[in-house]
Amino acid sequence: MSVRFQRLLIILLSLIFISISIGLILINSKNNLIFFFTPTELINSNTKVNDKIRIGGIIKKKSIISLDNNKYNFIVMDNYNSIEVTYSGLLPDLFKEGQGAVIEGKLLKNNLVEAFTVFAKHDENYMPKSIKQQLEKNEYWKKNYR
Repeated sequence: MSVRFQRLLIILLSLIFISISIGLILINSKNNLIFFFTPTELINSNTKVNDKIRIGGIIKKKSIISLDNNKYNFIVMDNYNSIEVTYSGLLPDLFKEGQGAVIEGKLLKNNLVEAFTVFAKHDENYMPKSIKQQLEKNEYWKKNYR
C-alpha cells in the first residue's frame, strides 16, 4: 500500500466513524427530548398518556393542598387553562401560590400530571434570606452605591 492510499483510508474511516457518532447522538437526543408546554398548549397538543412532559405556568391561588407524607396537589395555570398536578416530595423554598413554576413529570390524564421534579421560578431581584440578613447586619443592604 502506498502512503497516499493509507492517508485516504484513514480519512475515509475517520469520516465514517464521525458520521456514525453524530447519527447515534441525534437518535439518542430525539428519544430523550422533553418538550416544554403551557397548560393550553398541553391540552391542545397530541401528547399521549404516560409521555414525559414539562409544563410551566403560574400556581393558582388557594390551590395547594397538602396531603400526608409530603404529598401535594396543586394547579398550574396560564391565562386560559389549568392542569392539576400531583407531587410527592419536598417543594422548593420559593414555591408558592401566584408564583411561576416549571413541572417535569408524566401525563396521567388529559388534565392531570404526576410531577417528578418541581422548579420554582424567581425574578432577578431574588436574594436568599441568609445573604440578605448578612448584608443587613453589615449595613450594606439597600445602600446608595454611586
